[in-house]
Amino acid sequence: MLKRRRFKQQLTLQDRLSAWVKQVKEDAARLPPSPERDALLKKARQAELANHLQDWAKSPGLQPPK
Repeated sequence: MLKRRRFKQQLTLQDRLSAWVKQVKEDAARLPPSPERDALLKKARQAELANHLQDWAKSPGLQPPK
């Protein structure tokens, strides 16, 4: 039976996503306007949205559905 290699992440998913978004935006800024650049920026926006949703889900004011 194969064993899965497991390791603990040093940073939270939000921190890793934020760092990735920053890197992708820097990479996109170096590219000329193109479909590739647009795709990178779209992925960065999606990751930022995921971070915002995570913040919203963890907020203390969030009420469970009734």
